[in-house]
Order: sequence, then C-alpha cells, then structure tokens
Amino acid sequence: MFPSFELVMFDLDGTLIATAPEICDAVNDTLRQFNLQEVTQQQVDAWIGHGTRELLIQAIAFREHADPQVLRGSQRFAEMNKVFDGHYLSRCGTRSELYPQVRETLATLRSRGVKIAVVTNKEHRYTQTVLNAHQITPMVDLVISGDTLPTKKPDPSGVAHCLQKFRIRPERALFVGDSSIDVATARNAGVRVWALPYGYNMGQPIQACQPDRVIADCSALLA
Repeated sequence: MFPSFELVMFDLDGTLIATAPEICDAVNDTLRQFNLQEVTQQQVDAWIGHGTRELLIQAIAFREHADPQVLRGSQRFAEMNKVFDGHYLSRCGTRSELYPQVRETLATLRSRGVKIAVVTNKEHRYTQTVLNAHQITPMVDLVISGDTLPTKKPDPSGVAHCLQKFRIRPERALFVGDSSIDVATARNAGVRVWALPYGYNMGQPIQACQPDRVIADCSALLA
C-alpha cells in the first residue's frame, strides 16, 4: 500500500491542464509574422516539456532548417521570442482546459491538509497566466516555474525546494507528471512518481519511463 502523502507536486502542461492547442496557436502566430510556414499540433505536442522558449527554438529550427544551438544565441531568435511572448500571453486560457477530476482532486487534497505544488518548466509569466485563467492559483501552495531557480527539470532542485519549504521528508512526498522529464525529476529527487497517460511525452508511451504507478486521472490520488 502507498502511504498517504503530505505533499503532492504536479507538473502543469499535460498533467493538470491541456495547454497544447493554445501553445500551437501562439507558435504559429509567431511563425506567420516572420513569413514562416506553420507547424502542426502533433509537432508541438512532441516539443512540449522543456519550456516554451525551447519549444519555439525547435519550431523555428525546423522551419528554417537551422541548428537549434546556433539559433539559441541569435538576435533573430531574441526578436521572435519577444513576438511570441505577446502572442502566448494573449492566447493563454483561450483553448486550454483542465483535465478530468483535476479541480475536484485539488480541492479534496487541500481539505485533507495536503500541501500542493506545481513544478513546471514553463516560464513564470505563462504559468501564472494559465493557472489564473482556470482559477487554480488559490488551490496551489507553491509554484516553481522554469525560471524560478537557476536550473529546471529534470534537475531535482525544484522538488528539493518544495520539500525544504514545507519541511516534508522525501518519502512523504509524491510527484505527478506525464513525461519522462517528470519521472527523471522525481527519481533524481528521491520521491515517488505517478504518471498520467494522456499528456505530452514526446510521442512515447509513459509506461516506458517506469514510473511507480500509471494512473487514469488525478482522482486516483484520493483512493
């Protein structure tokens, strides 16, 4: 039997909220503005996981047949990223939606005294906008975004920060995610990890990542 947990940390994109459609919209808004061909939803789904900045780099590199490493430090990317910022902030909350049982699960966990954190590679301004759009912010005790700390997932620093803040031992904490990045993050931090099969795992089945458990939806946390 799994123990009841004092802290549950959630990934955001593909775990709590289905955000891929509006991310794709913002990417294509940007590409069109620079006279580049659009990318597909399937491609965007596969690029999700390392933060929107990296996703945009992959999309531009794909369309321009460019080296992503060269693109990262270029002035052109800086200009395109600034344009993307405006498009994505305006798109946040327009085509995303909570996954089934998310709101109910968060509410019940909080009523039981469980601390709730979001640990995501999405940059803070987008994370907060999406959480606010779906009225999730009041249900979360701590948010660690991709630019909150010097490193991001799969580095365990975000999880370690949560454990330290709430003074909770690793064995009393759980990470819930949808990708190999989330599984690796939890393993690196020494906490258990449960995974959802419906998110964005770069086109690979989540079972292959060998999480401690694969759950159908978030309500499994209440069992």
